[in-house]
Amino acid sequence: MFIHIGNDNVIRSQEVIGIIDYDLYTNGSGMYQMIQEWKQQKKVSGPEKKAKSIMITEDHIFFSSLSVGTLRKRSGMLTTISNLEDYYEE
Repeated sequence: MFIHIGNDNVIRSQEVIGIIDYDLYTNGSGMYQMIQEWKQQKKVSGPEKKAKSIMITEDHIFFSSLSVGTLRKRSGMLTTISNLEDYYEE
């Protein structure tokens, strides 16, 4: 399944490692250094100025203008859909 994470970016839900609130990044955590290194390798996308969250995959980091809550709901749709029973009547 795919997740639209805003800013014209769509990623596979299987690739998601973490969804982090942008405020944790701006507060000078150890994540700042990691993201700077990934930027040098051109593995970071999305508008940082409008970011509300950071989506981390195995090989890329995305700044998203969507909140962590919104992204969690979108990624949780897969779980909801897979838990539904098939009520198709023959």
